[in-house]
Amino acid sequence: MLRDSVVNAFARAALSPDPDLAVAALMIARIEYPSLDSGPYLDQLDAIGREARRRVAEARPSLDTPAEVPPQIDADGYARVVALNDYLFGELRFVGNDRHYEDPRNSFLNEVIDRRTGIPITLAVVLVEVCRQARLAARGVSFPGHFLVRIPLREGVVLVDPFSGTALGRQELRALHVRSTGIDADPDPRLLAPATNRQILTRMLNNLRGVYTARKDQCRLDRVLAYLDALGEARGVRVELGASGGRPMTPGGHVLN
Repeated sequence: MLRDSVVNAFARAALSPDPDLAVAALMIARIEYPSLDSGPYLDQLDAIGREARRRVAEARPSLDTPAEVPPQIDADGYARVVALNDYLFGELRFVGNDRHYEDPRNSFLNEVIDRRTGIPITLAVVLVEVCRQARLAARGVSFPGHFLVRIPLREGVVLVDPFSGTALGRQELRALHVRSTGIDADPDPRLLAPATNRQILTRMLNNLRGVYTARKDQCRLDRVLAYLDALGEARGVRVELGASGGRPMTPGGHVLN
């Protein structure tokens, strides 16, 4: 089990009135790395953010490709988003790990920063933090099956898929909605609402819960549950575990043998 002091520190970071998402996300990595020093990773995010701020400040709309700007979107703001995406996902090569998606390292922010690969939600944490440094008001979006980032501009909102590092147009967003839900329609606007930091952290922990349940790793599952308890989100999970006689269950409610 994690030390009470570690869990309490996570609770304070996650439940504070203005929680620092990167700090709390790095605390989740202590599930695997109990003695992790978050400082160097926060420093790296700060350095990336400072350079991103410079790139964003210098960005200008391209006269050669005006058609790339989506309808009803501020061209200057869109150019800033493109510049940030080019830097983070192009030059620095942060990318979705589609070959080893279930690797738990994809859920630990320190590993994502070191390896520059992860799943949508941890890449979104990187993007949101870098946007904050670059003075873009990005927020996470708890879209079904695939976490996104929304960046409001002077005119309109740009949705970014952090797994592919691209801005999504209406057709791409609809295709993602079909793939995630099986419903061939534009997504309900409520699915694109900003997520709170608490919701983001809970989803990160539930991803790890699924990984460790599938691996029958009770030790690390208990650490995840301790964090979910700190967020007040573990009661339903513990009911599932009780119904299974103490054995891990899949998110669908099937006992693992």
